[in-house]
Amino acid sequence: MSLGGPTSLTGTTPTASAAIALPTTTRRRVADGPMDASAVSTAVPTNINNVSNINPDHVVSSSPDEDEESDPTGNGGAASGSGSHVHSNHYSPVIKYLLLRRRVFFCIPEAWLLSVRSGRSLGRKILGTLTLMAVVSVFLTFAFLGGHVDVGYGVKGTEGRLLILKTNNDDWKVAQRAVAEEDQAARPKRIFERLSFSESESESSMPKRLLDEHNTIPGIWMKPSSVDFNKCITRPKNRIRTGSKTNGYLLVHANGGLNQMRTGICDMVAVAKIMNATLVLPYLDHESFWTDPSGFKDIFDWRRFIEVLTDDIEIIEYLPTRYAAKKPLLKAPISWSKASYYRREMIPLLKKHKVIKFTHTDSRLANNGLASSIQRLRCRANYVGLRYTKEIEDLGKVLVNRLKKNGNPYIALHLRYEKDMLAFTGCSHNLTAEEDAQLRDMRYNVKHWKEKEIDSEERRLQGGCPFSPREAALFLKAMGYPSTTTIYIVAGEIYGSNSMAALRSEYPNVFSHNTLATEEELDPFRPYQNRLAALDYIVALESDVFVYTYDGNMAKAVQGHRRFEGFRKTINPDRQNFVKLVDLFDKGDISWEEFSSEVRTLHSDRLGAPYVRQIGEAPRLEENFYANPFPGSEKFGGFHGDVQYIFRLCCTYKLTGEEDLKSDSEIRECWGGI
Repeated sequence: MSLGGPTSLTGTTPTASAAIALPTTTRRRVADGPMDASAVSTAVPTNINNVSNINPDHVVSSSPDEDEESDPTGNGGAASGSGSHVHSNHYSPVIKYLLLRRRVFFCIPEAWLLSVRSGRSLGRKILGTLTLMAVVSVFLTFAFLGGHVDVGYGVKGTEGRLLILKTNNDDWKVAQRAVAEEDQAARPKRIFERLSFSESESESSMPKRLLDEHNTIPGIWMKPSSVDFNKCITRPKNRIRTGSKTNGYLLVHANGGLNQMRTGICDMVAVAKIMNATLVLPYLDHESFWTDPSGFKDIFDWRRFIEVLTDDIEIIEYLPTRYAAKKPLLKAPISWSKASYYRREMIPLLKKHKVIKFTHTDSRLANNGLASSIQRLRCRANYVGLRYTKEIEDLGKVLVNRLKKNGNPYIALHLRYEKDMLAFTGCSHNLTAEEDAQLRDMRYNVKHWKEKEIDSEERRLQGGCPFSPREAALFLKAMGYPSTTTIYIVAGEIYGSNSMAALRSEYPNVFSHNTLATEEELDPFRPYQNRLAALDYIVALESDVFVYTYDGNMAKAVQGHRRFEGFRKTINPDRQNFVKLVDLFDKGDISWEEFSSEVRTLHSDRLGAPYVRQIGEAPRLEENFYANPFPGSEKFGGFHGDVQYIFRLCCTYKLTGEEDLKSDSEIRECWGGI
């Protein structure tokens, strides 16, 4: 090695030092026995501070062979000779460097540095140091970048709290998004002009301009949080139809309007499963208010209906020839019956008569207290099995695309201000005396409507009336929707000579199937009210926001379907409190700012977010199953000994990350099938 200027350590002359520093050409052997104490004291400094007197250029480097032979027993080398310099075979190169740089490594004890003698010991020390550094590095990584714990959505206070563990995936996604934004920012502007956005594209591949727009959706259009809710309608393995002999054939007459018939048909699928019966394609009601002659095959995709449910029940088009001429036993099942009723009362009759016809299907099965497999079957029938015919589905998609032109969102407003509903409820607010008289006559002429004398104003203040078009306009405006909002009216003909004027003056972009579709497109459907209602169903289901102003069958069916499809934003107005605010505003008792603020506060928790279906004292007072397919809660041992409520759905399931699914094999099987 290159030698620097000579420096005396103990007063020796420069010449002598230089001579000692010359490299050797012969191997040296060091005695294995004890060395002279004076030599040790000369060669090894007893105090680390004395190392400052050592010039690094005077430390002579020996060859690897010399290092190996200097201590064949591994007991460490010994100094030889009487010079004032330090031989390299006393310390390894690393230790010599550390000793000479003690100011940098002042935190390392001297004993540690001096304890490393041989190469073998040095290797062990280095390996131990590297292992320690690796452990510390892993610890720091998880300490600074580890997951965090958030409180689950929709739980207030400290009781019943759901914990959701979020891992590093969230940070990774944020980082990937940032990288994507930088990449997009580097693109020429003309590239952005050619890029188009579709909902199926990943956010990380969006141009930054479109990404910003996507992430700044106004709150009035944002759906409520439903993270970790998943569809759960998997058929349990032990509930698959095995081909066992049927107990008989079930004919059903679906009564009511389209949506009442739809939910009734799904109940009959579940009843057929309970009774081990073969279901014949349902008959539809032709004698309701609309007198629509359409059959099941005219409205629904009947082949899909049979195929989807083939592992659940047997469905056939017609009765077998040997039973076709047989007169069926007519029965009207008791409303909101449990499964035990059908097993105890109906199965014996079915086995005896072989063919039974249910004359009513509306609300003939309980909302609650049924097996989870039956609840999931109801959902599977409604949301997967029942699909409208291709002609209806295609035109429905056309109407949706026209409403969403240029990427604009739209509201589907279920404005139930129709003649039959107003006559039934006795609501005549904002109508003329002549129109009120027409509603009264209609109510008395319909024999099965039990209520005849109704105080319209009292009914309205109780929240029992659908919104008038003016009230609907006030509601939407107070909720923050601008006058440019596109609105689709989900309803039949609005009653009243000038009822729609107030809504159209505030929101000019109001459409219905009559104004949105062309004459040629609508002509095949115009004579059939149930087919037109099916079009409205599709448009309402696909809307950005669904607002229903009365709890009719369509409102129940659509809001439940929207929950199933990911809890799409659905606003349920508090009619009773809202009309009180309207009256205060009309009287001048409150300003518009106070009115709109009160309306938004009143509906902050009525936007379609997940919640457990409400169970009432009587079935009639319960929340309808198809309005909210979120049947209840199961109690499990949960986080750190605290009892948590894990909600079980027929259609959706709340996953928190740590629930104990061993307590319920059906939930475990359901989750495994997602």
